[in-house]
Amino acid sequence: MKDPPPHDNLVQLFEASVQRFADRRLFGVRAGDGSYSWVSYGETGARVDRLRAGLAAAGIGPGDVVGLIANNRVEWATVAFASYGRRARLVPMYEAELEATWRCIVEDSGVKLLFVADAEQMERLRPWVGEIPTLERLVCLEGQGTDSLAGLVRQGASAPQPSLQPEPGDVALLIYTSGTTAEPKGVLLSHGNLSSNAWAGYRCFPELGPHGVSLSILPWAHSYGQTAELNCFLQFGGSLAFMGSVETLSQDLLTVRPTYLLAVPRILNRIHDGVQEQLQQRGGLALALFRMGLSAAHERQLAIDQGQGHAWASARLLLADRIVFRKIRARLGGRVEGVVSGSATLNPEITRFFHYIGMPVFDCYGLTETSPAVTMNSSTGFKPGSVGRPIDGVRVVIDRSVVEEDSEDGEIVVYGPNVMLGYHNKPEQTAAVLTADGGFRTGDRGRLDGEGFLFVTGRIKEQYKLENGKYVFPASLEEHIRREAGVANAVVYGAGRPYNVCLLVPDLPALQRWAAEQGIEGTGQALLDDPTLLTSFGQALERSLRQRYGGYEVPRRWAWLQQDLSVEDGTLTQTMKLRRRLVYERYAQRIEALYSQD
Repeated sequence: MKDPPPHDNLVQLFEASVQRFADRRLFGVRAGDGSYSWVSYGETGARVDRLRAGLAAAGIGPGDVVGLIANNRVEWATVAFASYGRRARLVPMYEAELEATWRCIVEDSGVKLLFVADAEQMERLRPWVGEIPTLERLVCLEGQGTDSLAGLVRQGASAPQPSLQPEPGDVALLIYTSGTTAEPKGVLLSHGNLSSNAWAGYRCFPELGPHGVSLSILPWAHSYGQTAELNCFLQFGGSLAFMGSVETLSQDLLTVRPTYLLAVPRILNRIHDGVQEQLQQRGGLALALFRMGLSAAHERQLAIDQGQGHAWASARLLLADRIVFRKIRARLGGRVEGVVSGSATLNPEITRFFHYIGMPVFDCYGLTETSPAVTMNSSTGFKPGSVGRPIDGVRVVIDRSVVEEDSEDGEIVVYGPNVMLGYHNKPEQTAAVLTADGGFRTGDRGRLDGEGFLFVTGRIKEQYKLENGKYVFPASLEEHIRREAGVANAVVYGAGRPYNVCLLVPDLPALQRWAAEQGIEGTGQALLDDPTLLTSFGQALERSLRQRYGGYEVPRRWAWLQQDLSVEDGTLTQTMKLRRRLVYERYAQRIEALYSQD
């Protein structure tokens, strides 16, 4: 099969795919009993045509703003491509978001027509019409009434409208960033930004084709899920099935049997920990073969890298694969050819684990402002610990002028057709990140090796100095700590202090097993209140960290938090990043108590 031609707008991309793959399955919808029914490319195209006419009848035209509050579903894609076909701007929002955030986004972006997921949202937000000057109408994705999507379609049924073809520079999406340090900013992404990024990402994976199936886990309201999954899979006739929920994920994987997955490190860490935990509990031959297989895979890879023979390692790996690894893959559907991981850098040990068991994970890097992909590991080029090489058309420059003089890394600056148009209504913030020669200053620190692979080393704004002048990048430490059994989350602090401290969110079931192995009795809160546990567990964490980090970086004091950080309480963004300033403010007394122990 030849590669599809690149398109310079999302309307072309979608319509070309509908024409080429009309009878092929596009969207899989989960029923209550766990079975899936499928909507074809042709059926989806017809739905988009009908809704585009409804939007025209509602007065939506070039430059207008259409808002969408919903999880991934067939109607999400229908609204998106119908809006693009009117040369309107789409503003997607997370369904699980604070109402105050929705309102801020609707007001700032100037939404004219707002789609909402269900009747409950419709009733809650109905007063906004009349209160928000630009907002003229709310439409519910469900139901059959006048104010429903079905009603809007009926409104335009008598006057079909051909699609309007956007220019590459026309704004397609207005995506609001998570806002880890400040209020959300609306990122203006053009049709050219998004279509070029989907194409370049697809070219990294020649194995992708019409047989490709993904289980849609990541929200399309974020640029990662939308570009890497929705827009990318459309190009080659792939199929996308919607996950029911986190609770149904295991069963959905077995039913859909995906060939490729998009994930974030947190999901992969949980899979890794779950596999390790189950095998530890089983013990015996299965555990022995599992460990032997990982060791053999490692030996085999080292031999290949050094140009040496690996027959014995390959034979041991084959045995472990037939008896253990194959069963692990079967729990994920048995057909996964690869996993693309983004949003944060995956620990190299986790990356190697998945490669060794025959389910390669490809770590990538990008930002909302870059549509989002910048670099990608892939089947055509891979290096553990890196986030890959720049994709086609994209160039990465490391600016060392903004960091310490003796640093080997610097700020990552991105050039290419993926760089955003700017921030909506924020000219000063736009000017601060877009360079005169067209680059985007990411705010991330990184380095390029001799083969062009990018390694992300920290976040410039999140780095801080200890009292002794040493720099610390807390995110890297936190990611390492989160991988330890018994830890659900971690926050490191130490700006201007003599040493680092760490707040730990316990994973109680795993922590209780660890404590029992150390001869420490207790469960629940009683276990957490035992000072022996905290001392022993902290010492174990310190030993683990000292294998990779300098002594000055390793936290010296530890404390348990009673509840996890969450999107709902505002301490995490929708992409599970820490809102660090807010966390520090909320737990200031706990932090001070750790230093007062001196």
